Order: sequence, then structure tokens, then C-alpha cells
Amino acid sequence: MGSGYGEFPGARPRRLRVGPAMRRMVAETRLHPAELILPMFVREGVSEPVPISAMPGVVQHSRDTLRKAAAEAAEAGVGGLMLFGVPEDAKKDAVGTPGTDPDGILQVAIRDVISEVGDAIVVMSDLCLDEHTDHGHCGVLDAAGRVDNDATLLRYAEMARVQADAGAHVVGPSGMMDGQVRVIREALDGAGYQDVSILAYTAKYASAFYGPFREAVGSSLQGDRKTYQQDPANLRESMRELALDLAEGADMVMVKPAMPYLDVLAKVAESVDVPVAAYQISGEYSMIEAAAANGWIDRDRAIMETLTGIRRAGANMILTYWATEVARRLG
Repeated sequence: MGSGYGEFPGARPRRLRVGPAMRRMVAETRLHPAELILPMFVREGVSEPVPISAMPGVVQHSRDTLRKAAAEAAEAGVGGLMLFGVPEDAKKDAVGTPGTDPDGILQVAIRDVISEVGDAIVVMSDLCLDEHTDHGHCGVLDAAGRVDNDATLLRYAEMARVQADAGAHVVGPSGMMDGQVRVIREALDGAGYQDVSILAYTAKYASAFYGPFREAVGSSLQGDRKTYQQDPANLRESMRELALDLAEGADMVMVKPAMPYLDVLAKVAESVDVPVAAYQISGEYSMIEAAAANGWIDRDRAIMETLTGIRRAGANMILTYWATEVARRLG
């Protein structure tokens, strides 16, 4: 092509890639610690953290280590924490009683974290029954063994009240029940918790990438959740769910998982005027950690590249198990 100057006058995009300082100055997408949310698991009845074998570096915390990790996240500048409780198996039942017991492990954990970090970080709680039921589903089952949508909504309303009583700043309904945002908003407002926000799991897909999470929460699930989580083939359905959640009072919306659904994330982000979150889930985390452990990819670069891609697609907030590590790196 010769020198190319005469043939392509001025067409030199590489001028803006010549060095680190230039690339940093013209970067279109930036990550900030405040945009990161750390999912955390706390297990009832343990005095030491329990490693999650499928998620190297992630643990089921004891109450003491949960408080310590929450303080470390806040100090690093992480924006929020999403808490998941893992009750003792003997306490699980068909209706998920530990999820509405004021002394259940999740409610205890919320109070612990609030007492440790106060308002220095946004404390969010998972509002779902799956960790608390002996059958592992996200709702109450009917006589035929199917998830009963409307009976489940009554349980979600009660969960919302006890989580708000414990001090949660944000509740995250993740069960994909029809009408869940409306019922939870009414329950919170009726109990005087108008300032508690709802982060709606708007587009939560029935994904193969949840596998490691089942170990993380000690799931008792038999079967699958395809009758209430979304079909991976569908995009328009997500937009319908989005419209419903917004009409019912969602303050923030989420796409989960993140990486296999970046097209959904981008469509949602273009369509709303509320904050949009994406959850980089357990399988996404585990794939990178496993590949890096085998020397197949550069771990640190892969972490930053995936988070940047999720942010570029339109996420204002990213739930990621690397939140504290990345916040320190960015800081």
C-alpha cells in the first residue's frame, strides 16, 4: 500500500493509541469503585469462613468475617453489598421460614453489616426464598409441586418488611414472580419504609452459568427454574418485564447474567431513565479463575476487560465477586 499518507490523508486512528497516557486520556468507558457491588454469603452456625470450591477465593462468611469483609469493601470504595443468607439445613422448610424470621441469618447479617459500616456503603439484601426452602425453589409450591406465584408474593411482602426492619437500604427481589415489585413496594410503603429502594431483577435468565452459585448458597434445588426465570432465547420478553417492573415501582433494574446477555443489557440501558445493574454471576467468575489457574489467560486483564465490556454495554452498576479487589486496583 506504500506509505499510505497520500492514499489515506488524516485517516490515522492509531494516533490515539500510541501510548498508555494517550489511551487513558481518550478512553470512552471508565470503571469506578462506586459502580461495583460485592455479593456476599453468610452461613449460619460457622465460626470460620467456608471456602466455595467452585469459586476459588469466595467464601461463605461467618458473622465475624462478614463484618470484616464489609468494612474492607467500604474502605476500598465499593458502592454496595448484596447479602445472601445460608441458613442451617434443619431450619429450611417448604415456605422458607428463615427468610421471614427476624432472627434468621440474613436478617442478622443485615444488622451486623449496618452496625459495622452504617451508611458508608449501600447495604442490599437478596429477597428470594430459594436459600431458605427445603425444595430450593424461589417460591411456595402448590399441591402439584409447581411454584405458586400469588402465594409466593405474600411471602415476598413479609420478607421485604423484615429485611427493612433489619436496616437494608435496598431489597433485591430475584425470584421472577409476576407482580413482585408492586407487592413489595406496597408492603414497604405500608410499613413506613418509603425510603427503602427496590433493585428489580428484571431480566433474570434460566442460565447454565448459575452452577457454582448453587454451592455458594447451599441450594436444595431439585429440577430447574425454567417456569419462572426467562428463556435465554428471548429479548422482547425482557422489554415486557422491564415495562412491568417500572410501572410497579422499581427504582433500579437488573440484567442477570451479564456477559451472555450484553445485547439485552444494552437494549435495557437505552430504554430507561433509572439506574441499570448487571450481575457478573458465579459461572462467569469461575470460568475466568479456572482458565487463569491453568495459565490459559491473563487473569487481571480478563477481569478488567469483562467489567469494562459490561460497563460499555450500559450498566451503571456491576455486581461482581471481584468488587473489592478491582476497587483497590482502581483506587
